[in-house]
Amino acid sequence: MKILIASSYKHAWNSVRPEAEMFIEMVKQGHQVTVVTQGDADYVARFRDNGVKVIDCYPTKKICPTTIKTIHRELKDGDYDICYGFNSKTIPNAAFACIGTKAKMVTYRGTTGGLYRHDPSAYLTHLHPKVSGIVCVSNAVRDDVRQRVWQRKENITTIYKGHQLDWYKVEPTKREDFGLSEDSIVAVCAAHVRPSKGISVLIEATHHINNPSFHLLLVGSGFEPHLDEIKQSPMSAHIHVVGHRQDVPSIMAMADFQVQPSISGEGLPRTIIEAMANGTTSVVTTTGGSPELVDDGISGYVVPTGNAVAFAEAMNKLINDKDKIHTFSLAAKEKLNKEFNATQTIAKHIAFFSTLLAND
Repeated sequence: MKILIASSYKHAWNSVRPEAEMFIEMVKQGHQVTVVTQGDADYVARFRDNGVKVIDCYPTKKICPTTIKTIHRELKDGDYDICYGFNSKTIPNAAFACIGTKAKMVTYRGTTGGLYRHDPSAYLTHLHPKVSGIVCVSNAVRDDVRQRVWQRKENITTIYKGHQLDWYKVEPTKREDFGLSEDSIVAVCAAHVRPSKGISVLIEATHHINNPSFHLLLVGSGFEPHLDEIKQSPMSAHIHVVGHRQDVPSIMAMADFQVQPSISGEGLPRTIIEAMANGTTSVVTTTGGSPELVDDGISGYVVPTGNAVAFAEAMNKLINDKDKIHTFSLAAKEKLNKEFNATQTIAKHIAFFSTLLAND
């Protein structure tokens, strides 16, 4: 099978690794893969070292004539079977480039919401008439997209991004760096804050927690609008606004559990995956794909979206039971290794591509 990928790889290594390694493994299995991306991206050298052809071309906007011509010429000359676009810039350009070629256009969708039939821009991406199939990061995203498309709903599928535990293995950050002791019970919330992240719900939940050993670390950017809410919390002295950090996986590994109080918009949160890989359990909400990662009462807790009291109850169950934290954490790591592994991801992609090609 000949596959052309249009994506960006100028992001943190761990964030692009599950996607990039999938294509390297496809080459090892005998498929021909070409990646159209930024030529100065860190992953380019690894692609080339492993037999992936790389074309230095990345669109400057949603309709970029240079990119369309480059991809179209490659698809035509190379007689490709599949063209796979991954983001809001590469998808429109790749879709138009597919016109007049035999390549099946496949798109990737990573979030719920934001795709509407009445929005003209949607017809440049997932609703583009050239799109033959859509790969979704979670069942929640798949179900959302199926409500938006006009036809071929059976060609919208869930394929989880595959991971390997070794990719995320890190040494835990030292608790003393945050003034915490080994006896402290530590929860982490890592986020680039926006309204959908539900930070107000989390802070409200702290009003229902009363354990002098508990500390909450808020890691990331954008917490400033919530500082007054934090001051009003009865445990404000135990809420630490850490800010942006480069060692989030290490902080997750240090924590007893991580919390994600999101109220909308989640696909399959990477913070939960990073926590699972390092054996850290989670408290999450029912929004998006989070419940697909966390088995309620087995590897963590899933609580109703927007319910601060329920969120606090779940946190208290962990705060007051170190053995449960340990048991849940082991289960979380095992679930990631068993159900979200790279081997399954590649096999499901090839099977999906084969189905699309067979439906000519």
